Amino acid sequence: MVKYLISFPSAAMKVPDSEMEAVSHDSHAVVREAKEAGVYVFGGGVDESVTPVLVSADGSVTKGGYTWAPPLNGGFLVLEVPSREEAIAWAARIAKACRCDQELRVFGFDSES
Repeated sequence: MVKYLISFPSAAMKVPDSEMEAVSHDSHAVVREAKEAGVYVFGGGVDESVTPVLVSADGSVTKGGYTWAPPLNGGFLVLEVPSREEAIAWAARIAKACRCDQELRVFGFDSES
């Protein structure tokens, strides 16, 4: 079984405010189905109301993330499924629920973490 990361950046969510309740309902329904199917690992979203900080090896803290990198935001879901085809099928269900395309990547699981 392979773990897959299904994600989208916040800018992809071009959904009218009037549809956000339905998006929440529909996406949570897919998550519940993934849990019932035994493929759910974890999921959530980046809290964009909290500014990121960079923490250096010496413990110093600098407000803001990497200036050269695109911002990390949006939502994500990690599933463990037997095939890429099944991962694509789950990503399509999430895309339909969230009303936006989803990025699909193999999640590099580290058994030591």
